[in-house]
Amino acid sequence: MKKFWTASLLLLATLALAACGKLSFNDTSTTSSGTKTESYQTTGTVNDALYQGVIKNGRYQISSARGLTIQQNTQGGNNFNVKSMETGLTNLAQKQFSTSKYVFQEGQLITTATAKSWLARKTDKNADGLNPEDNGQEDADKRAPMYLQSLVEQDFMTQDGSNLKLGGIAIALALNEYDYYQKVKYGATYTTTIDQTKLAEEGKQIAAKVVARLRKMDGVSADIPIIVGLYRNAARDSLVGGVFFAEATAASGDSLGSWTNIDQQNEVLPVIDNKKPINSTVATDFNSFTTQIENFFPTLAGVTAQTHYENGALTGMNITINTQFYGETEIESFTQYVGTTASKYLPSGAKIEITVQATQGIQAFLARESGAKDFTTHVFGSY
Repeated sequence: MKKFWTASLLLLATLALAACGKLSFNDTSTTSSGTKTESYQTTGTVNDALYQGVIKNGRYQISSARGLTIQQNTQGGNNFNVKSMETGLTNLAQKQFSTSKYVFQEGQLITTATAKSWLARKTDKNADGLNPEDNGQEDADKRAPMYLQSLVEQDFMTQDGSNLKLGGIAIALALNEYDYYQKVKYGATYTTTIDQTKLAEEGKQIAAKVVARLRKMDGVSADIPIIVGLYRNAARDSLVGGVFFAEATAASGDSLGSWTNIDQQNEVLPVIDNKKPINSTVATDFNSFTTQIENFFPTLAGVTAQTHYENGALTGMNITINTQFYGETEIESFTQYVGTTASKYLPSGAKIEITVQATQGIQAFLARESGAKDFTTHVFGSY
């Protein structure tokens, strides 16, 4: 069934901004401290599975350290890592911080200056560096690599009378399986490949230090739960982001509880170089879908999919279709055909999003939640 979203742009922006959940305090409340007055409200709800976001004094609360996270990952060469890490961290947090009881706030504890010092190497001038001191070696197998590339903080607020207070923290530590470096500035790029066992060991040590530092910050009491997720960055030339591979929670104090392994995999379809797909049935279904729409509309420029697996099961698929369409009716006809073909051929047990785009921008968007029968679609008009 075809459904057009008259407010889809606003909806997508809202989802990207903060998300939502059913809570009892959506109205603005005001608190005073001395001569300073602060007004709080939340973004409202569009989906019970997502968090509401905090609006303070009429503005959404952004994280000053997030820009550094993006900058770090840009230098690493894979911007997919940022979105994958942020989304994955929120999913980890939802296991402990219910969307019906907590409100989401971008990290406010770790400042840009703090993040810069933590992400740097430890030196005589920077005792807070979480990466090892430079040992002076330049050989890929002898140098001291940079284990920690970036981090993301997410705060979860609870209602305290007419105010909001910090109720939980989630931290993602992005670790380098591949550490790219240069022997001379602007020179050739070399790579140190880090053994995954070693990476996990270093990540857990870094996590313990981060938790201890967070506990010393203003407003972080000893009983506020802190979730830490270890995230393995994808290679700089990868067409998908990285994955989380371990998590632990400091329920109180500095001590992290036992670590739990996380089984996640990402893949791009169609696979290349005769590589064996993670799931041959999913790969075959995608190929069948692609063949059908390419046969019906031979002017397509390409169809690719980013897939995400958890514990071996497909949980998400983002498909991009590049077209050469310019006529409005042609785009509408194609979108309808994509929706019916996707319902017939693509797996029903995973969330699927399909973006139809050309050089001038996005032309249409289709989405179906896990287990749903029909796709919701929207064709972007020229007015």
